[in-house]
Amino acid sequence: MLQPHDILFKTLADPTRRAIFERLCRDGDQTVRALTVGAGISQPAVSKHLALLKQAGLVRDRPDGRLTHYSAQLDALAPLAEWTSRMNSFWQGRFDDLENLLDRMDQ
Repeated sequence: MLQPHDILFKTLADPTRRAIFERLCRDGDQTVRALTVGAGISQPAVSKHLALLKQAGLVRDRPDGRLTHYSAQLDALAPLAEWTSRMNSFWQGRFDDLENLLDRMDQ
């Protein structure tokens, strides 16, 4: 079974999905039509990417008449932030161990 951070990594591994998510983060709510402009891909392709982002919890949709607005859900990145923090602690400990070893070797 995939862990939450695995799902997020897998979803954001695609550069087009990452660009769409970044655009929503930067520019706020957008419709599919607005996201399609400048995306370099078709509207159906943007819709498919949004569906995967929504499935991963990274975007939320809000119907408004005939339009649907999409917004980024920044709190969905929490598992990535936690994983990054754990990895940072792990590597910092390794670097500290290496520094101690090199100090002992110099003596």
